[in-house]
Amino acid sequence: MVVAIFGTTISPYLFFWQASQEAEESRLSHRHMHAENSDLKKNSFRTISIDTWVGMFFSNLIAFFIIVTTAATLHTQGITHIDTAAQAAEALRPIGGPLTFALFAAGIIGTGLLAVPVLAGSAAYAVAEVFKLRGSLELPASRAIGFYAIVAAATIGGSALLVTKIDPIAMLFWTAVINGIVAVPIMAATMLVVSSRREARLVALPRWLMILGWLAAALMALAVVLLIWSSF
Repeated sequence: MVVAIFGTTISPYLFFWQASQEAEESRLSHRHMHAENSDLKKNSFRTISIDTWVGMFFSNLIAFFIIVTTAATLHTQGITHIDTAAQAAEALRPIGGPLTFALFAAGIIGTGLLAVPVLAGSAAYAVAEVFKLRGSLELPASRAIGFYAIVAAATIGGSALLVTKIDPIAMLFWTAVINGIVAVPIMAATMLVVSSRREARLVALPRWLMILGWLAAALMALAVVLLIWSSF
């Protein structure tokens, strides 16, 4: 469960999504991330920093209320194991009453509209970079056919899981666990890159941020090691 929580907090797709997004915004807005002027570098980094801190605050705030809502609905009724989305929806009946289905459906649809573009888009960015394909959400489909084909394939592939007999709740949980495991080498590689002398000349990260980055990578690695150890 700890690894799954880490996997939903620092997911591998975030590395590809945010890196590609920042690179695009830097290019489109003419940010001076690689300028010789240190003041321009600081201003560019400050913009990214504010964006990240605001996003982190709201994402954790939302996650907190998800936990509180789950405790107030499921846990208070003694429901500690959910096999289907219908069971989760029924737990909202004391609050939603006859509107339970509509309330839960709105939440699922809203989550899907938010998550699907990010997940499919991050996969497209990663695959496009590997195969040197032109890829950007700023480009029309006619100029990035391969990129948008990957987005479509990822979306259709996810939709195809609906016709399988795989438990959706279990699938979500184990996907989070896999994300937590895969994130460890990606985090380590990311920290090695930003710690290199070349990157230090381009974007000088604060020492405290470097320390926190390595500590986060070490904590994730420790959780994965303990998971493997406990499995045996």
